[in-house]
Amino acid sequence: MGNRLKATAKNLEGKVQEFVGDVTGDPQTKAEGKAKQAEANLRHTVEDIKDTLR
Repeated sequence: MGNRLKATAKNLEGKVQEFVGDVTGDPQTKAEGKAKQAEANLRHTVEDIKDTLR
């Protein structure tokens, strides 16, 4: 369960960072936020696969 929580937190962090980048007009911050969200989605997928294999 801890890995899912970390992934969810990373996703939220990415959404906030993307929003900040959008508001400030900083494309690098926005891209970093999107990258964090993609990483979180990958972590969730890995956890889903683990659950399926159990």
